[in-house]
Amino acid sequence: MVYRRRLLLSHASFGEFVVRPAPHSRGGLRGESDRRPLLSAEELAEFLQVPISTVYVWNHRRQGPRAHKVGRHLRYRWAEVEAWLEDQAVVRAA
Repeated sequence: MVYRRRLLLSHASFGEFVVRPAPHSRGGLRGESDRRPLLSAEELAEFLQVPISTVYVWNHRRQGPRAHKVGRHLRYRWAEVEAWLEDQAVVRAA
């Protein structure tokens, strides 16, 4: 298990990442119980298991998950990353 910026990423048995707030995270801003810290570009690359350069190329080409500028840094919302990942699913013929 790896702790990064109040975020716990643990490797599940099927090679998937299980994402949950670290035990010391505060829950709920404005009544939202699923409020999680934003991901940095490095954390996104680690989560998706792609090179960091791929994340930057996606951002430059307006591909990949939607990025938000916080100062001079790129940040990603978990909900948008998960939605983008769902859109990438391969549809298999029955």
